[in-house]
Amino acid sequence: MKETLKAYIDLMRAHFLPAWPLIFCSGLVLAFANYGGFSWSLIIKAAFIGLFGFEAGFVLNDYVDRNRDRLDVENTLTGYWRPFKERPLPSGKISSKNAFWLFILLAGVTSALIFTLPHPNSLYVFAIMLYSYGIEVFYQVKKRDQKFPIAQLLGRTDFTLFPAAGYLCYGQPDMVMLLFVVFFYPWTMAHLGLNDFIDLKNDKARDLKSITVLYGAKKTMYWITGFTVLHFLAAFFFLRQLGDIALYGFLAGFVLLAGSNLYLWKEKSQAAGLRVLPLFHGTLVIYGVSIILDFVY
Repeated sequence: MKETLKAYIDLMRAHFLPAWPLIFCSGLVLAFANYGGFSWSLIIKAAFIGLFGFEAGFVLNDYVDRNRDRLDVENTLTGYWRPFKERPLPSGKISSKNAFWLFILLAGVTSALIFTLPHPNSLYVFAIMLYSYGIEVFYQVKKRDQKFPIAQLLGRTDFTLFPAAGYLCYGQPDMVMLLFVVFFYPWTMAHLGLNDFIDLKNDKARDLKSITVLYGAKKTMYWITGFTVLHFLAAFFFLRQLGDIALYGFLAGFVLLAGSNLYLWKEKSQAAGLRVLPLFHGTLVIYGVSIILDFVY
């Protein structure tokens, strides 16, 4: 029983659980600020939608890639993402069947919560959920056979739309939401490139056409830095929709990202990539908290 519990904790990447409701609800709070009003019940509901929906995506990721993951040759990135440092499907501690039904359960609960939202918000959020799971499968399959990083460029639109779905729990598709998406997308690309940079050995062993497999380590660093710069440029437009607290918070996040890129270029190693990965994730927490505090104060 203890080993099974640990396996499910690894499958869910449980130590990251608080991040997903925070990021999702930052979009919702931005909608409150833009449209007026506030609802604790909607905040709680959205938090569970974000949590269960994102966790379902994690399970789907592992289910689709279960056979390739057996080919891993080292567990550096696995140790970062999973508390007990193991992929539970390749190890056999969780069966593929159980993982599939867990995905169905999580997606089903998320869907039920989504359809308690008012119309047409429920349809907006549900459509994003379906798209996200579909594009996640596309990403996992397409990166097995490609000469251009189509899987990466399209695949991470699921994460890009995650806070937008939070926004649409209350708001409507509008310019603020679009600017949020345009701001967030380059971050997801830089983050993806960093993960590929760190996991090069495993991607080669699994015969996956990651950014680093396609272009090499140095060009991947250009990818990371290039999208980081685009992220900063997009922030110029998005920050016009926010207040002073968000501005200062975002500037702190930009310092972390800039420092991470400088350190990566200085060290030029997978170990350095792993050291700065938490700083990339820290920026998301800073962004989410800044947007929320901007509304509160």
